[in-house]
Parts: sequence; C-alpha cells; structure tokens
Amino acid sequence: MKRVIDSTILVTGGTGFLGKHLVDELGNAGARVVAVGSNDYDLRDRRAIDQMLRDHEPGALVHLAAVVGGIGANRASPGRFFYENAVVGIELLEACRTHSVAKVLVAGTVCAYPKHAAVPFRERALWDGYPEETNAPYGLAKKMLLVQAQAYREQYGTNVIYLLPTNLYGPGDNFDLETGHVIPAMIRRFLEARDTGAPNVVLWGDGSPTREFLHVRDAARAFRLALEHYDGADPINVGSGDEIAIRDLARLVVEAVGYRGTISWDTSKPNGQPRRRLDVTRAITAFGFESSIDTPTGIAEAVAWYETERAGRAT
Repeated sequence: MKRVIDSTILVTGGTGFLGKHLVDELGNAGARVVAVGSNDYDLRDRRAIDQMLRDHEPGALVHLAAVVGGIGANRASPGRFFYENAVVGIELLEACRTHSVAKVLVAGTVCAYPKHAAVPFRERALWDGYPEETNAPYGLAKKMLLVQAQAYREQYGTNVIYLLPTNLYGPGDNFDLETGHVIPAMIRRFLEARDTGAPNVVLWGDGSPTREFLHVRDAARAFRLALEHYDGADPINVGSGDEIAIRDLARLVVEAVGYRGTISWDTSKPNGQPRRRLDVTRAITAFGFESSIDTPTGIAEAVAWYETERAGRAT
C-alpha cells in the first residue's frame, strides 16, 4: 500500500512561516513537496484552485494558507478575516473532493475554542460556546472547515483530517508590529527599545492572560506525523501542553533580548482570551506527537534569528 509520504504533497501557504518548516520536514522524510504561495494561485478563485490541482496532481494536500494576525489585526479586519479564510477553505476542500485528492490535512486554530472553555481545552469543548470576541470571525471561519471535513467524510468518504495548532513561534515568524503575533511582536518591541535606549515599553492589556506556545519545528513534525499516521474524523489539538502568563512571557523576552528598561501595561487595550492551554492527549495517542523545544530555548533562538535577519537587511 502506497504511503502518503511517497506521494506528491501540495502545501498551500507553503512559503509562509509554518509552511517553510513543514516543506523541509516533509522533504527530509522523502516526500516530493510542492509549496504554493500567495503569488502562485489566487485561492479565493475556484478556477485557480482547479488549475493548481491539475498542474500538480497531488496525492495529499496540506492546507495552511490563511489570513492571520494578532488582536489588532483581527479587530481591524474581521470581515476580511472571516470571508477569505472561509471561502478559500470551502472551495479548496470541494475541489480536492472533485479531483480525488487521497488525503487532506486542514490546519484549524486554537482561536476556534469558546472564550470560557475549561482549561485545558479538550477537543470535545469546541462547540461549548462562542469564541473570544476579538478573533471570533477568524476562529469561526476556520471551524467551519471542520464541519465541512466531517460532512464530506460522512457523505463522500473524503479523507480530511483536522488539526488545532496552538500559538506558533520561532525562526521565520512574522515580526510586523501590526500583523504579527505576541512573541515576535514582543521581540521586535524590546529589541528596538534596547537599541534606542528607550526607558519603557508599553504592552497591551494587564499581562494576566495565559497562552500556550509551540515551536514551529515541533509543529511541522506534528503535521508530518499526522499525515503519516492519522486518518480519523475527530479534530486533534497540537501543542506543548504548557501554559505561561503574558507577563511572564514578557520577562523571558526581556531576558533573551537584554533590555534594561521597564514594562508598563495599557489596561485600556483588550487582554484577549483569559486562558489558553490545550489537552494534547489525542496527539500523543493518535500519532505519537509530543513537543521537544521548551519556551525559553525557543525564544532565545527566535531572538537570534531576528537579530541576524535584521542585520542582514541593514547591510
């Protein structure tokens, strides 16, 4: 029986943050990988999706392409975040069905969980309430792809699996202050403050919310393992299982960067979801994934990568 890893695997969003690491992970495992970026095909257009599948005839497809960002970006563009994430995923899964792609892996999001879900988040709690308001349109758009995946499996026998990765970070992350997530945004803010001698850095909220973070290389390994070993209908969390308060995270970044000033908290800005930590039991039992890179080590690596990247742009 042919293994998934022996087929051509197409990765949408393959030139993005997680995508690049997953392409390397799959390539190192022996797969022929096609990385598709935003400049290759307009995935909002069904005709472009059909052309992409005709061009590459993948045996498997990993759907990572998404419009993403932090709290500020989600608040500024809720309509775009809902529409583009929904329409791209819906049209892509339908096209994969009609083109008989043997296996599809869809990346969901931890933002799909209810705002007040019991911690740790268990997959069965996905439908227990409405997501946190600042990123609900994004989270709901991605959650609709789980509904579609399960409906297609039931009606058509389509093999679509669905993973729920937690917040990712690491080398190659998006360090834009408007659209980046919390770790890269903090790294950039504190580095710039260090270099300019700024005495204080102001961060959003009060620092009390907790988050779970997963290094991007660990995430890429999890996705490969799921492609190789999981064929079920149930969604599966992908995370480290570790929880850290934003206030403590800031201290880790300050230490890694070497910033000597102080931190102030702007409590007029939203905190986002109060707590996030995933129950990662299913990932362990279904395809043997456990994280291996701890947060302090990963942050130090991300800082070093960004400083090198920034120095290269300056020369």
